[in-house]
Amino acid sequence: TRFRAHTFFPRRPMDPVRVAVVGAGVMGLSTALCISKLVPGCSITVISDKFTPETTSDVAAGILIPHIYPDTPIHKQKQWFRETFDHLWAIANSAEAGEAAVHLVSGWQVFRSIPTEEVPFWADVVLGFRKMTEAELKKFPQHVFGQAFTTLKCEGSAYLPWLEKRVRESGGVLLTRRIEDLWELHPSFDIVVNCSGLGSRQLAGDLEIYPVRGQLLKVQAPWVKHFIRDGSGLTYIYPGASNVTLGGTRQNGDWNLSPDADISRDILSRCCALEPSLRGAWDIKETVGLRPYRAGVRLQKELLARDGRRLPVVHHYGHGSGGFSMHWGTALEATRLLNECVQALRAPAPKSKM
Repeated sequence: TRFRAHTFFPRRPMDPVRVAVVGAGVMGLSTALCISKLVPGCSITVISDKFTPETTSDVAAGILIPHIYPDTPIHKQKQWFRETFDHLWAIANSAEAGEAAVHLVSGWQVFRSIPTEEVPFWADVVLGFRKMTEAELKKFPQHVFGQAFTTLKCEGSAYLPWLEKRVRESGGVLLTRRIEDLWELHPSFDIVVNCSGLGSRQLAGDLEIYPVRGQLLKVQAPWVKHFIRDGSGLTYIYPGASNVTLGGTRQNGDWNLSPDADISRDILSRCCALEPSLRGAWDIKETVGLRPYRAGVRLQKELLARDGRRLPVVHHYGHGSGGFSMHWGTALEATRLLNECVQALRAPAPKSKM
């Protein structure tokens, strides 16, 4: 096999469990790091055809404002969001904050009509959530209602290398390779964690997952310090450590990765309507990412079987535009599922009765 494998020797209970994590976006790397912290006795290899700065996670705005998954109970979504917020809040309060590019950002979410939910499920996780005052709303003459709060922003282009470094420090290996079929990983690995996002259409045969194209602009406008987000989530201004992210689009089923100049003009004009000073922005760069959408995040174990061989798989993908908001919480859950697979592997084989 193309992987170095202990193919000819049966596993002994104390051998390290060889885990392959497929995918090196924010899901793959955070899951690899969680496993290294929480499941002792694993050797971890992250395998992907693309690493930062080439992943979808590198394009993402990385702000912690959840979107709702219709197929997932709200208490579960709140748990994932709280665990992610706590994880990034700890980084933001540490000496690592600059290197990981995790920082607090305050701002407004504004609505053209009063939303059905004036207080969303995540209101007590972010900091200082409140209804906007009349004076604040004067800034947004087209909008009748708004929420003010402080949340966290995480720049994928710095946070992903930071995660990679942590994975390496914990003994993990990063391997650039395209996987066409999860069986390629057998028997070199004992368990596979599938964090391949849209790749799961092929790797897991999941036709429920589809791309939602997002085009956005990264601009220089250092005077913009507050985020502004239209309640629809379509138009947003997110100031970051090195630039301001302007968005955006949601184009279902669109695989096109080339920026469209007309869309860029439309994004800029929508954002300038919310923040007129952006007319003075410079160094405008266009980027496109394909968000991996399905009705709910897929977090489950599957035992693949073929010709008497078995390959346990933990699936962890399908976050759509909510990846950064939920990544650590769902990585913790994927790690719990992996730990169940590890315990099953380590359980002594039943003795045959003669």
